[in-house]
Amino acid sequence: MRLMLLLAAPLLAVACVGGHVEEPAYTLSLSDGDFQLRQYAPTIVAETTVRGDALQTRFEGFGPLADYIFAKGREGETIAMTAPVTQAPREKIAMTAPVTQQESAGDVWTIGFTMPAGYSMATLPKPASPDVKLVEVPARTMAVFSFSGVATDRDMEAAQRNLMNRVSAAALKTKGDAVFAFYDPPWTPSFSRRNEVMIEVEPRS
Repeated sequence: MRLMLLLAAPLLAVACVGGHVEEPAYTLSLSDGDFQLRQYAPTIVAETTVRGDALQTRFEGFGPLADYIFAKGREGETIAMTAPVTQAPREKIAMTAPVTQQESAGDVWTIGFTMPAGYSMATLPKPASPDVKLVEVPARTMAVFSFSGVATDRDMEAAQRNLMNRVSAAALKTKGDAVFAFYDPPWTPSFSRRNEVMIEVEPRS
């Protein structure tokens, strides 16, 4: 695990320095401390699916995406990096008591990387690996809760609870599952990290 983190760190350093790379475009309709409502423009996401615990899959999933971005094993130009790296649960394996490390490692996560706005499905290079898919994401309204920390399972669960509490208090109707977004390289102090959890909601009338 430690070797995997060390090998992945340089790649994540490039991908996650949010202040120096393109981020998905959105307009802000509500901002209340660590809670926001954002209207995102349509995007295209390169994504891959990985089985394991949340932190492990965040690093393992970035490998195939980095190969695609840097034109490893495929024709065509390299693609500029954007932020954030996203992570969403694909499915959960049924759990039994007591919860163990081995059981929690059965979760399946989708790791995603947003393509720069100048590309379309027609102009993006075709991924060489069948593990990488290009997915069109339509315009959507997202409720977003910001949090710091390393984003362990416990951090993510707490952030998602806070998000859903804020969504409920705002009387918003959700659509689909929560998505996590990470903007910083691994060596960023935990208290300074910019993390987000977001979920699609029905637009306010």
